[in-house]
Amino acid sequence: MAIDYKRELETAAKSMILVHEPSTLIKMIARMIVHKVKVDHAGILLHDKERDTYVLTVSRGTTGLKIPAGFARMDADNPLIRFFRQHLDKKLFDDGAIIYENARKLLIRNIGPDAKELLKKAMYQMEIFKASVCIPSYFRDDLLGLLLLGSKGRGRKFSQGEIDFFIALASDVAMAIRNAQLFRDLELELQEKQSLFIHITIALAAAIDAKDHYTHGHTARVTALSLEIAKKLSDNNKKRFDDKFFELLHIASLLHDIGKIGVPESILNKEGPLNEEEKKKMQEHPVLGTAILQPIKELKDAILGVKYHHERYDGSGYPEGLEGKQIPLVAAIISAADSFDAMTTDRPYRSRLSKEEAIKEIQMESGKQFDPHVVNALIELYRENKI
Repeated sequence: MAIDYKRELETAAKSMILVHEPSTLIKMIARMIVHKVKVDHAGILLHDKERDTYVLTVSRGTTGLKIPAGFARMDADNPLIRFFRQHLDKKLFDDGAIIYENARKLLIRNIGPDAKELLKKAMYQMEIFKASVCIPSYFRDDLLGLLLLGSKGRGRKFSQGEIDFFIALASDVAMAIRNAQLFRDLELELQEKQSLFIHITIALAAAIDAKDHYTHGHTARVTALSLEIAKKLSDNNKKRFDDKFFELLHIASLLHDIGKIGVPESILNKEGPLNEEEKKKMQEHPVLGTAILQPIKELKDAILGVKYHHERYDGSGYPEGLEGKQIPLVAAIISAADSFDAMTTDRPYRSRLSKEEAIKEIQMESGKQFDPHVVNALIELYRENKI
């Protein structure tokens, strides 16, 4: 049955759009060529930009004919690479592909000594790979790769329709590979920026701890406990959280007390209970933290945890008196973790509670100060000796 190459090309193009990993993409292409066109082997060499070399990235076909991926490479001075980089394919061949049999006929024509010599050497490279056809893959004028095809089954020749299909496919592959590489580069850049952002956030959190002598390590402990509570809620199927939520909670809990930078040290480090005026000043830290972080648009969602971690489930908290489900879950989680750590930490005016005593206090405040689901998760963590 004849292959509808136009339809195959459209199907391949649609698949390429969805693939953002170059190695997966080219494996898919090579497998499709071997399966559909029945060539005995197919190999794809891809450009390694850092080393300016072309590496056999994937090879498919009959055992014994295919060359292991990564085993072969062609440097920029390789005749086959130079042939295409000098764009002699466009000058000597109508369609740009080197079909070995056609190239051999071309050698007897007057094509110029330099071009003839380079073509001979390029054909020798094709012989090494047992390639009947070599098709370049360009992005603009840059040679991104080469598609090397072995013979067709039972010694049949490639039809012009098949050659046209390979050329169009190579063009689509070049675009898809370039897009995949750009997508991968963007992901790496985002990962690097995210890592830098997290480290800056940790540094800010350390600055807060350094200012408040009595809560050294508080931010790190609240962050760790907040993440454990979220995992427990997720495991219990009360809530299903994705990576984005955990990232948001991580950042919000690291920054939950950043507003204390604007609170006088005389209040933060006072050796005794705060008076009403000092309490009022201390209670400004969620709003101060919000004001500090507001200009950073990437922190838009994390700010909810910073602003509302002192709200109470019964509506008697601050700064806005939110209640119940009005309180963002990220803030509700930080609230319980923050209170647990505060209870179990020594202060100049009181001794710390044991973990058991702190859990009892928090359990008594379930539905009053704290979200009941969050309290249940915290209790489970305590019973499992995870806190």
